[in-house]
Parts: sequence; structure tokens; C-alpha cells
Amino acid sequence: MEAFRQGLRELGWIEGQNITIEYRWAGGNMDRHPALASELVKLPVDLIVTAGSPAVRAARQASITIPIVVAIMSDPVALGYAASLARPGGNVTGLASLFEELTPKQLQIFKETMPRATRVAMLSYVDSAPSILPATEAAARALGLKARVFRIRDVADLDAAITAAKTERADGVHVLPSPFFNRHRARIAELATKHGLPSISEASEYVQDGGLMSYGPNFPGMYRRAASYVDRILKGAKPGDLPIEQPTKFELVINLKTAKAIGITIPPAILLRADEVIQ
Repeated sequence: MEAFRQGLRELGWIEGQNITIEYRWAGGNMDRHPALASELVKLPVDLIVTAGSPAVRAARQASITIPIVVAIMSDPVALGYAASLARPGGNVTGLASLFEELTPKQLQIFKETMPRATRVAMLSYVDSAPSILPATEAAARALGLKARVFRIRDVADLDAAITAAKTERADGVHVLPSPFFNRHRARIAELATKHGLPSISEASEYVQDGGLMSYGPNFPGMYRRAASYVDRILKGAKPGDLPIEQPTKFELVINLKTAKAIGITIPPAILLRADEVIQ
């Protein structure tokens, strides 16, 4: 959120002076999103800023008229929130990561890092965008990887899934995009390392918390960019007329300390491609 507030300040919006922000947090409980979105609509607010498919869905169900600016979301066209990226047409706009295209690239990096890998465990949150998992499973098959999907509902499922992945001799763990996984990234990293499993996610914070690798957009930058949508909408623009943007820069982050802990060597070619290496 600090990146978002910074983006607002750069555009002249100072919290407490010329803009008021009503904060609502789900605290990792995705079931709270509908009630929180309804609260905001009843206040009312001039627009809603959110991120993640469950939160976007809740906001959209709460109002089809209040502008919704999304900092991070999956394919909004596939989800039915926009007619097209160039002209959304509804009340939802912002930035789309198109995780359906990102996760296959993550698997490719995983395979290049672990060329002998044949099995991969996939952690998929039950409320994630439905198009992400099929795209990722198809990519796994194309790379010669057998995917074992674990559908995660709560924190207890994480322990059970990663333990089972080790028992079933998975060669690594692919953490699919979800706000739930991001909130519990430190626990996932800890479990994967404990069981000696290489892992990859989309958030660099995951690697900073002990995960092996991440490949994805700069999420703070996306929040900062979301502020520009707020600026334009508050100045009269209609959300349906504002094109949905996609990130153009993706970062590969590697934790060599974790690599050493689980006993693997990162190929030099992968290290050379890394934007950040944590020693």
C-alpha cells in the first residue's frame, strides 16, 4: 500500500488533505471480501481500489456502478469484468498480470534450473481465477513434467500438501498466484526448505522470506501505477474508457542461501539472467 500512497502523492493527492482512504483488510480470509466490499459501497465511496481475483469479484458483485481500480488481477476479459483490455467498457479497470501467461514461464525457469525434474507439486488456492490452473497444467505437460495439484483452502492444507509432495517424490513446488499464498509466503518457504523442495512463486517477497526463486512483475510498481487510474477517475474519466495495462518488466529473483540449504546448484545461465540474487 505504501507504493500506492506514494503514487498518489506524486500526483498531488495527499491523504488527510484532499483525499480520504477507507481501509479494509481481509486478513488472509478470502471469505470476508463480500462483507468488506459491501461496507465500502454503503459508506459510500467514490471508487474502490483492490487486488486479487477474490477481492475483485466481491467488489464487482457489490457494485456495477462504482469505479473499481485493480492493482493486480488475472485476465479480466476471461473473468467477465472487461469487454477487452483496450476498452473495458464496465466499471473495472487497472492492471492485469495475465497469470495464465506468467505461470508457464515460471515452470520453464523451474525446468531449466532442475533439468532432471519430472514431477512438480502445484499449490492452487481454491478461490483463484479458474483459468490459471489449466494453463499451468498444460505448460507442465509440454515440458515433460507430471503435475500433482494440491487445492488449498487454509493454512493447515499447506503443511499437508508440502509434506505429501515430499512423500510422493515431487522434484519441486510451484506456488500459483494468490493473495492467500502471498500472505502465507514465509510459511510456504519454510515448509519447502524443510522438506528439501525447490520452489518458485511470482513474488520477490517470497524469495526474501526464504523461497528459492520468483519470477513475476514488480508488484509495488503496479500499485504505484494504479494511483494514476485513481487520479484520472477522480478528475472525471470513466473506468470503462481507460485501457487495462499489463506489466512489461518481469524480475527473476534467486535465493542462494536457500539453494545451499536444500542441496542444489543453480545453473550459471540462470544466475546470469537473475535481476537479484540473495546470498
